[in-house]
Amino acid sequence: MYIFNKITVNPQLPKKINKLSDIANNLWWSWNTEFLKLFKQIDIDLWERCEKNPVKFLRLVEQEKIEAIAENQDFLKEYNKIVENFEGYMNSKSHWFNKHYPDNKEDIIAYFSAEYGLDEIIPIYSGGLGILSADHLKSSSDLGIPLVAVGLLYKNGYFHQKINNIGCQETEYYNIDLDNLPVFPVKKDDGEDLIICIKLWRRKLYIKIWKVQVGRVALYLLDTDLEQNREEYRGITLSLYGGNQETRIQQEMVLGIRRSCGIKGIGDKSNNIPYE
Repeated sequence: MYIFNKITVNPQLPKKINKLSDIANNLWWSWNTEFLKLFKQIDIDLWERCEKNPVKFLRLVEQEKIEAIAENQDFLKEYNKIVENFEGYMNSKSHWFNKHYPDNKEDIIAYFSAEYGLDEIIPIYSGGLGILSADHLKSSSDLGIPLVAVGLLYKNGYFHQKINNIGCQETEYYNIDLDNLPVFPVKKDDGEDLIICIKLWRRKLYIKIWKVQVGRVALYLLDTDLEQNREEYRGITLSLYGGNQETRIQQEMVLGIRRSCGIKGIGDKSNNIPYE
């Protein structure tokens, strides 16, 4: 038997509860955790197996269970309350920044950090700096501060610690499953992925842009793991604090250099990213 291709069939959310997907793809739930309780009601065993990842859960849950919960009146009451809170939050113009700085509504504040500890399911952080950076984003969202954040997409995340049979630490890296995360490629008007480039050591370095929505704040993650790049450049953003000192310097340059080499993208008003 030959297998030519694989087809993934995702469950279809009934109209009554179709906002589950919208909210799952916004990290608003990482500090509004009442939303996550809904998944326990649908299938608590699957919720634990998915390591409390709502995006992955919605891809794996059985269609029968989704349809059954859509008829549960207690579930719908709680669901509708959360949707109302989420949409009211996202659409509100009556927040701290607008009240105190009404003349600065069009301002944009750029925030750069090497790591963001938004939630365990997105392992692009190692400790205190990441938690602090993520808290800045969440607080800015609550206050309505027009913050736009920029970071690096570490596809191997931070290392996992392993102790071998002689008591020494070994490090292991695992690829992040982007298909099951609320991380999406930024698209240009023609539907193609947004890719920019900078000059690094007099050579072009191409960077793909990904987006994570954190409440009202957008976080853009830079990714150098592209076929257009030289092999040694592809691993620049691969792992958090991995490699050697040169890799760390290269990561800081990717995060800090804001001069493009002729490719429209970040800095384009259509993308609302203050990076050029």
